[in-house]
Amino acid sequence: MTTQARKQKGGGAQAHAEHRYLNPQGAEVKTRDEAFAKPMEVSAEALQATAKLELHNGQVTFAIELKYNPNTYPHVVTGGQITSGICGAPWNITGGTIGDQLRLDAKRAGQGSCANTITIVGEYQNPPAYRGTYGFEGATSSFKHTTRYEC
Repeated sequence: MTTQARKQKGGGAQAHAEHRYLNPQGAEVKTRDEAFAKPMEVSAEALQATAKLELHNGQVTFAIELKYNPNTYPHVVTGGQITSGICGAPWNITGGTIGDQLRLDAKRAGQGSCANTITIVGEYQNPPAYRGTYGFEGATSSFKHTTRYEC
């Protein structure tokens, strides 16, 4: 087979030189195996995303900034704060999930004669929001709310 025939069929060293392999971080690597190799280290950014929510119950509005793991579903909430709208703000979000259902658990970090914990639960609806209830000191159904995504 001539060199010209190999080029037309896509064979030879020139065809192999045209392949570029990129790993999940976007860096160029030498081989396909390196590109698809299981990563040894995972950055903190890959394990955490942020979202801003607003809880409305008709009388109050809570500003919520949460951190979650985007590589899970339902997304596991890893932290965040309720920054305003609630007695004793800020409140540290200690856990929960966000997916078809919402659950946020938080502990009061601010001052005041307020409850020490809050639990927010809800069910997803369109446009993107959660309708549900929240309560203090272990209760989850004391007050109705709609919590929507902030853009």
